[in-house]
Amino acid sequence: MVSRQPHKIALVSRTAPFARAVGVLLLCALPLTACDGGVHGKPGGSGLSDPYFPKAGNGGYDVTHYGLTLAYDPGPRRLTGTAVITARATEDLSAFDLDLQGMEVRSVTVEGRDARFNRAGQELTVRPHDGLDKGETFSTTVRYTGTPQTLTDPDGSKEGWLPTSDGALALGQPVGSMAWFPSNNHPSDKATYDIAVSVPADGKLTAVSNGELTGTTTAKGRTTYRWHTGEPMASYLATVAIGDFDVRRSTLKNGLPVYTAVDPSLAKASDAVLGQLPEIMDWAEYNFGPYPFSSTGAIVDRLPDGSYALETQNRPTFPGVPDTATLVHELAHQWYGDSVTPRSWRDMWLNEGFATYAEWLWDEDHDGPSAQETFQELYDGAKDSGVDSDELWSFPPARPSGAAHISDEPVYSRGAMVLHKIRQTVGDDAFYDIIQGWATTHRHGTASTADFTAYVEKKAPHKDFTLIWHDWLYGEGKPAHS
Repeated sequence: MVSRQPHKIALVSRTAPFARAVGVLLLCALPLTACDGGVHGKPGGSGLSDPYFPKAGNGGYDVTHYGLTLAYDPGPRRLTGTAVITARATEDLSAFDLDLQGMEVRSVTVEGRDARFNRAGQELTVRPHDGLDKGETFSTTVRYTGTPQTLTDPDGSKEGWLPTSDGALALGQPVGSMAWFPSNNHPSDKATYDIAVSVPADGKLTAVSNGELTGTTTAKGRTTYRWHTGEPMASYLATVAIGDFDVRRSTLKNGLPVYTAVDPSLAKASDAVLGQLPEIMDWAEYNFGPYPFSSTGAIVDRLPDGSYALETQNRPTFPGVPDTATLVHELAHQWYGDSVTPRSWRDMWLNEGFATYAEWLWDEDHDGPSAQETFQELYDGAKDSGVDSDELWSFPPARPSGAAHISDEPVYSRGAMVLHKIRQTVGDDAFYDIIQGWATTHRHGTASTADFTAYVEKKAPHKDFTLIWHDWLYGEGKPAHS
């Protein structure tokens, strides 16, 4: 994501134990079925204790696939959905939770049998008819409907389901995906996706999502667009864009499909920047290694309630006409953030520091300032840097000061400065080996800051990174020396 701060783009309690126990007793009292005496195991955890979003995600299972069938009517802003969630139990389970904020749940089944469920905030607690064994793969189907919510993040920005003048755009960072589909809503649990979206067949609306378009059909007054994402994706990177779009399909020189969807009012102004996409992709592969996904592209929409670009997988979204730096940033995220995903929201700098440094490298390679010059401007507090110096040193990149600050300047610019210090220490050849190897080693996986520092030390065993980690990555305040 591009920083949610104004400079970033030219447009710029957990249920208490007692209440939870009462909820389970109430579930047992429901007339659907009696509590099955053969159910074993225990309820999965409601939340993964993320340091900034403790309610996000759930314990006891790993999702392998989401099959989402959605129908949206922009007039009443009503969404009807069926989510088929395939998962593997990581412990014996008598119940488990999904994250879903708002929406009316019509029914839940597990392995084709009706399951009892209850709601408490964003927690949808499901009690299957039979217990689930550790290692067992199971399927849960949730049918739901309603008006999806636009959520306000701790930093004041908007996410979730964002209505537009002609449709809607779904943005999920950090937790907004729970506004439009039930999930294990944490970056540590990635899955493949099939997303089918139907809209009124008036010839005006298109539904765009992640991955590749596998088919379009029209029947009974509705047109359905089917999208498939075959590589693992974190829930916050899933998107749906519904509206009137100028759609263009092409391929890169290596045969990679490109799919762009642009609001017609922004198409002409976006042409020049989006025309750079093939060049940026070629440059990024040279610097970061093979592209990790099976398609690329962009979504450009008019978004009154959103002021930030986001690295939605395969197809970054922009709230207006992007500039080159923003496009470079969001495409770099496909390697760093989308393929190599942070294990927790504390590791956000592994996304944003890398993508910000990609901007510096692009400038360095295209007659702009060198990365060293950009680094020094920031360190010196130069006005031309466009960064508030007090904010830059307000907290270390690996320890944001709270959930409201995971998209603040230290995570972005100071995170990039950490990478530049590594480059200074090891030299260019070893540095590019490190960042390419990091993307390859953790391809389609998750990683933490500790994983990264250990990887760097392993790749350059004769170098001393103590001061970089102590002063630049974890240290409070401005380091004494640049």
